[in-house]
Amino acid sequence: MTAHPVQQKTHTLTFETHGPGFTDITREVSAWLGAEGAGDGLLSVFIAHTSASLTIQENADPDVLRDLADALDSLAPRDHPYRHSTEGSDDMPAHIKSMVTSTSLSIPVRQGALALGTWQGLYLVEHRDAPHRRRVVLTFTGALG
Repeated sequence: MTAHPVQQKTHTLTFETHGPGFTDITREVSAWLGAEGAGDGLLSVFIAHTSASLTIQENADPDVLRDLADALDSLAPRDHPYRHSTEGSDDMPAHIKSMVTSTSLSIPVRQGALALGTWQGLYLVEHRDAPHRRRVVLTFTGALG
């Protein structure tokens, strides 16, 4: 068996959101890994924003995502008297939601595929009301074919 040297590749994906909610980005991330010829390694996924986040969650029952959105809304209600309000009533709650979720994730990659569980998907979580263009930076470190 020939050992492959550890290499690194970086790429930025852009996603258009349509207001609050979960956007499954698993397919696009997986496609990039395939195009790069990824083998075994580690993928870092980073969202370059303070009012959106990333999560790995169930991808089978959409009620899970709805319940998670409700829980985040309960955690950071719009009607709280926040000091920071110059960007609208959804802005400070978006920052709180982003802080308690994740702006970066590390995912093992095995034979070019994300080593996610059977019911897991990778999601971009939009916390603002208006549509946004969100940048997600991918960095794969490992064997490249």
